[in-house]
Amino acid sequence: MKKIINKPENFIREMLEGIYIAHGNMVGYAGGDVHCLVSKQKKAGKVGIATGGGSGHLPLFLGYVGEGMLDGCSIGDVFQSPSAEQMLAVTKEIDSGAGVLYIYGNYNGDIFNFDMAAEMADFEEDIRVESVVAGEDVASAGPAVPGEKNTRRGVAGIFFAYKCAGAAAAEMMPLDEVKRVAEKAAANVRTMGVALTPCIVPRVGKASFEIGEDEMEIGMGIHGETGIRRGKLLPADEIVEEMMAPIIKDIPYVKGDEVAVLVNGLGATPLEEQYVVCRKVSNILEEQGIKVHRYYVGEYATSLEMAGMSISLLKLDDELKRLVDAQANTPFFKQFG
Repeated sequence: MKKIINKPENFIREMLEGIYIAHGNMVGYAGGDVHCLVSKQKKAGKVGIATGGGSGHLPLFLGYVGEGMLDGCSIGDVFQSPSAEQMLAVTKEIDSGAGVLYIYGNYNGDIFNFDMAAEMADFEEDIRVESVVAGEDVASAGPAVPGEKNTRRGVAGIFFAYKCAGAAAAEMMPLDEVKRVAEKAAANVRTMGVALTPCIVPRVGKASFEIGEDEMEIGMGIHGETGIRRGKLLPADEIVEEMMAPIIKDIPYVKGDEVAVLVNGLGATPLEEQYVVCRKVSNILEEQGIKVHRYYVGEYATSLEMAGMSISLLKLDDELKRLVDAQANTPFFKQFG
């Protein structure tokens, strides 16, 4: 293992301490626990939005706490859920009298602990909490059936749920409306990823899986979950074509639809390569008659030093377009027009 760290067991705490040093004008922590990151901006009567999950995914989740997006985030060790008590500490700190919305990925540990935190917030603190569970990875399961549980993994597309719900809360929408917006955004996002290399969890000290130097895996999850196909590395355009086909089919899209596009690096993919991907995504959407309202290219949800990328499309209507375009100012994401 070759990493710029001290002791593996201190990795997350020292990383968090660094974030508070670098961005102390914007964020602090609740309950004396550095794992409970909260915004220093608080507005009476505004719905609070909280998220959380395992670390190792910067800028997800910590980097999106700030104006126009999230109000708090509880973080666990690498790829491990934070505790219900940490989630509750964040909830208490960000409540401004209008209730709190949880938005988090579709992983069993997070679901269990967020549900427990919501119950404790209601019983112990009289704080109303609603939840939206995001799961948009088309490689991980089939489409959700109405009335049944969504079994898809939550991956980079959760960024759009944060963005739209955060903008709705900034407009002072009530809790039920902010939840409706988050659910609509989550329901209209589709993501597909590809991995080229594994990552190394510091406490483990070795690669999370093995893959050949000349191989790729289409559909692999951000924790190394099995994808849908492993094979020889293809040229960029062919990779994008293989990823975009199931994304477009899944909604499904029709000519004239409008989208926001997220091309996301997984931690070790140069921006130059991500823009090669962006170019091909644009070509495919143009051929399909799908209009692009806005592009986001960069690292939005990583997996430590994994090489690879994901593509997310958010199908837009007039409301989502307005909320996607709203200003935001967080330590890792800024949008002013």
